[in-house]
Amino acid sequence: MADEKIMTGNEVNDWETLMFLYGSAIKEINTKIEILRDEFQFMHHYNPIEHVTSRLKSAKSIVRKLQREGHETDLASMQQYLNDIAGVRIVCSFTSDIYKIADMISNQDDIKVLLIKNYIASPKQNGYKSYHMIVTVPIFMSSGPKETKVEIQIRTIAMDFWASLEHKIYYKFDGNAPEKIKEELVECARMINELDDRMLSLNEEIQAIKGKEEEL
Repeated sequence: MADEKIMTGNEVNDWETLMFLYGSAIKEINTKIEILRDEFQFMHHYNPIEHVTSRLKSAKSIVRKLQREGHETDLASMQQYLNDIAGVRIVCSFTSDIYKIADMISNQDDIKVLLIKNYIASPKQNGYKSYHMIVTVPIFMSSGPKETKVEIQIRTIAMDFWASLEHKIYYKFDGNAPEKIKEELVECARMINELDDRMLSLNEEIQAIKGKEEEL
């Protein structure tokens, strides 16, 4: 890999080409999301997407994950076993928006959904909730289209808040937080989930009131 050993000229070129593809895939997905957001605003006068972030996994992170999972640290293993080298995160207002956004993305003709991990229906043991989609999008090179994988995470503001702080806390303990801290994080995740449910219920109540007013 790029930061682990000295590579030949051809290997460097292959690495750079591969990372170019992943970076281009992020641009493609971001453009699609922007168009879908604008269309939704135009058609429904409502924007379900609060903000979007993206990132390209570093060479060091790629090597560490391959080693952690017991794979060779080469380009072939990287493409075969890692689904999150290119990542896009969509943060929305309400839990119901998550599934709307996922459907809008899935309905794109040139996007292929490879895998869905619904951590909202089945949260992780630590309380983590999010909706993950592994997709491929074609990148049209001069030599032809190259199907490239992207991981899309969709979550509410509350879920994103919890996940961000949980990551920072675990980083301080190098991934081995004391049991009391783990229990507190799970309890915070429960509170976050309750907040999401209440905010969704409140929004539905507001929409019902507005609907009745428009009928008058």
